[in-house]
Amino acid sequence: MSAGSPAPLLRRDALRRPAGTPPVRIVHLGLGAFHRSHQAWYTAHAADADEWGIAAYTGRRPEAAEVLAAQGCVYTLVERGPDEDRFELIGSIVEASPGDDIAGFVATFSSPEIAVVTLTVTEAGYCLNATGELDLDHPDVASDVRLLQILLTRPETATFAGDSLRTALGRLLLGLDARRRAGAPCIAVVPCDNLPDNGTLVRRALTCLAGEVDPDLADWIPRGASFVSTSVDRITPRLDPDDRVVVAAATGWQDEAPVVTEPFADWVLAGDFPSGRPRWETAGARFVDDITPWEARKLWMLNGAHTLLAASGLLRGHTTVAEAFADPVCRDQVDALWDEAARNLPGVETDDYRRALAARFANPRIVHRLDQIAEGASTKMRLRIVPIARAERAAGRSAAACATAIAAWIRQEAPDADPDATIREFSPELASDEEFAVTVRTVLSAMAAGQAFERAGTFR
Repeated sequence: MSAGSPAPLLRRDALRRPAGTPPVRIVHLGLGAFHRSHQAWYTAHAADADEWGIAAYTGRRPEAAEVLAAQGCVYTLVERGPDEDRFELIGSIVEASPGDDIAGFVATFSSPEIAVVTLTVTEAGYCLNATGELDLDHPDVASDVRLLQILLTRPETATFAGDSLRTALGRLLLGLDARRRAGAPCIAVVPCDNLPDNGTLVRRALTCLAGEVDPDLADWIPRGASFVSTSVDRITPRLDPDDRVVVAAATGWQDEAPVVTEPFADWVLAGDFPSGRPRWETAGARFVDDITPWEARKLWMLNGAHTLLAASGLLRGHTTVAEAFADPVCRDQVDALWDEAARNLPGVETDDYRRALAARFANPRIVHRLDQIAEGASTKMRLRIVPIARAERAAGRSAAACATAIAAWIRQEAPDADPDATIREFSPELASDEEFAVTVRTVLSAMAAGQAFERAGTFR
């Protein structure tokens, strides 16, 4: 519904789910705003939504689960367009639990009725190294290996020791081991993040982790789990405290866990669901044989532009995507990056997508903070900017827009760093490309001198 006359205010414990309680058949790891605006929204809008409930678990912090559980797991989703808000109650999550409830997680996950597990984990949260493999030297991974070696040989200890698991992959592996022991059917693992070919990466990392603790479990994984690659897209900024007031005034609900998001939503999936899945396609999801061009388009054009704006926009004193995108200098930089990305995306439409992105970025009512986007920027730069630069350089072009993004990141995050060393950290291949390195240094020097640049690599 659209905003109108305020209704009488009701307590949040009076919230009721829109249409009964569907049975739990999906487990989710990483309960947060994006999951609730995306996978939970798609599930609520599927034609068979009454058959698919979600049991969601937080990461390390329990607050999201506590707040949501206090209101029966029902929450308001606010679609914030450029002119008005639309409000909708979402009831697809039926259980919300803290991530350290390992006993509850294992009991739920091992149930034969569970057919799908989705994950919203940050790129850094998978603890992968620069080559995309599990980093066994990462302290969280090393800790999980030691604990899993105990838990998988003495599963009864999970009731008191499992809460020390530090990674999503560690918890997922413990759950898969419980399914193996219970003889549960094959489950689909569906990562929903910004990693390219994320299903393959998660399968490889999970198998590596299993190999460190139980080779038999590693051998069983191909029989016990399928891995689905996805491309997910819906801008979901952090909640502003005033948003709760807006929801209460418009709907009459005292909702402590609303989610604000844009009207646009996209979900592309490639892979098998051996034990079934919701009919997400009836809510607009797409199932494809090859996800590569779709995920590259989203990573390079949306996420790449966000990463550029997070560096350049902050340098120019902006705080949100909409503010930075309205700055002609930043807009020119984004257009130049989109030009470079589009040239290297054959087989997928880019013109309409680019126009849609421009409208989404310009929406001033979506307060997407640049400092939020800038978190974990070094990993994001490797995934979102470096591939475009490599493709442009391989085609004999300058990749000046990518060089601008890297220079802005250095200027914003590490102004005293050695540019060549930083480029090498992102990509040894680009670091050995002297012409590209010179472009980065030139842009960086202009920034340091306080010169304004109108387009990537062009100064006044």
